[in-house]
Amino acid sequence: MTGYLKQTLHQIFQNCPFPYEGAPDDTPITGVVYDSRQVQPGNIFVALAGGSTDGHHYIPQAIQRGAAAVVGSQAETACSVPYVRVADTRLALAYISAAFYRFPARQMTIIGVTGTDGKTTTANLIYNILLKAGLRAGIISTVNATIGSEILDTGLHVTTPEAPDVQLYLSRMLAAGLTHVVLETTSHGLAQARVAFCEFDVAVVTNITHEHLDYHGSYEAYRAAKAILFEELQRTHLKHSGNYRTAILNMDDVKSYEHLRHIPCGLQVCYGLQDQAGLRATQVVYTPSGVSFTVQGPGVSFPIQSPLVGSFNVSNILAAVSATVMGLGLPISAAQEGVASVAGVPGRMECIDYGQPFTAIVDFAHTPNALRRALEAARQMTSGRVLAVFGSAGLRDRLKRRMMAEVSAEMADLTFLTAEDPRTESLDQILEEMAQGAVAKGGVEGQTFWRVPDRGQAIREALKQARPGDMVIACGKGHEQSMCFGVEEFPWDDRTAMRAALAEILGIEGPAMPYLPTQG
Repeated sequence: MTGYLKQTLHQIFQNCPFPYEGAPDDTPITGVVYDSRQVQPGNIFVALAGGSTDGHHYIPQAIQRGAAAVVGSQAETACSVPYVRVADTRLALAYISAAFYRFPARQMTIIGVTGTDGKTTTANLIYNILLKAGLRAGIISTVNATIGSEILDTGLHVTTPEAPDVQLYLSRMLAAGLTHVVLETTSHGLAQARVAFCEFDVAVVTNITHEHLDYHGSYEAYRAAKAILFEELQRTHLKHSGNYRTAILNMDDVKSYEHLRHIPCGLQVCYGLQDQAGLRATQVVYTPSGVSFTVQGPGVSFPIQSPLVGSFNVSNILAAVSATVMGLGLPISAAQEGVASVAGVPGRMECIDYGQPFTAIVDFAHTPNALRRALEAARQMTSGRVLAVFGSAGLRDRLKRRMMAEVSAEMADLTFLTAEDPRTESLDQILEEMAQGAVAKGGVEGQTFWRVPDRGQAIREALKQARPGDMVIACGKGHEQSMCFGVEEFPWDDRTAMRAALAEILGIEGPAMPYLPTQG
């Protein structure tokens, strides 16, 4: 970021919407950072408090590396550069980042997408509809950021980028002439103010189900974090492009709908499969090659065809159509063409085909609800058996370990419990908790489910047991490019692993199985 734009400390704070202590002067600022190791001369260093480390401990290192100013929440100590004290350093980081880049979101239309499951697919559907409408659009998702023809990786694991990166992407998009941006927002990103001051025009929710209770503490707190996106609509500045302030709500997801529909905004559009929904799907037809249905709503009725599979994608498509046709007023033809153009999202129900006599799928489903819906889709796509491979992450929500195993015991024919980012937890203990869930729903170890600690071997075992017409579905990692054991990230891609195992079984050339410390 260094040198991208230059402003003074005073200019950055002159319209600050929250109280602060200190006297921002005319010190030139060249960038905004929160990691002392990344400080470049002239940067503001924001000392984030909370989590595993306290940024205030690294103020001397930041100054030594050339920080021109420091923002923190503690009383000023010996600081040789201007120090600004705030109550919430995360909110300050978001504001300073937006102010440094001169609030780029105020000059574009910003569509935010949140939810437990389906965010990335829905965001990509909206993005493609915008393109088909002839708009210059970009997207910032948990997979990557797309700025014209440039695609930027946004990290190893799925989360919203930090505020300085979000604002940098928005600034680059504005400089590239883009007018619309789709921004995927996680609960962590909302709770940690990473997308504050993003000036949302349209807020979309897919669903809110069991996830991230390790971080939020309760379902109510998790739901409240998701609600921040809709509360942000009220704080959006008036824009020359229009003042949409539209909330897109899922009426089929009763708990989220009842919670979010009371948040004031300019317009609410409710979508779903039930008759009361403002925009609903009728005459739904599921096939192994996609879905088709009729969209009906106030003054509209039109067909949709999509290569995406499963009932959950009907919901994702409805959300995208609601945001673009009903929210932004885009042509129906753009929605039809945009939906039809999304053949798939990396790691979402992605088929791996080496000519084997059964279907092999990689999906990102890593919550109980997502796994249930993935297995429902698997049933719709095959007349044979469904063989599920998945794990549950360490140092994350423990309750879902048992819940996911229960779902698979009920819905899959065979289940292979394996590793998924165990981190510093005992993998054996994680698998034990999952096994207990499988047994509680009638699973029999060694007959209907197995514990296979090595993920590559688990995929091999499932493929070996697959018969013609069956479906093997590996869930939980999707597009992700690493697996965490201890504190080390090992290169890992479920799609590569699936291809390697298939090549071994079929006796053909293929990639090598990626290494994990559980091998051997």
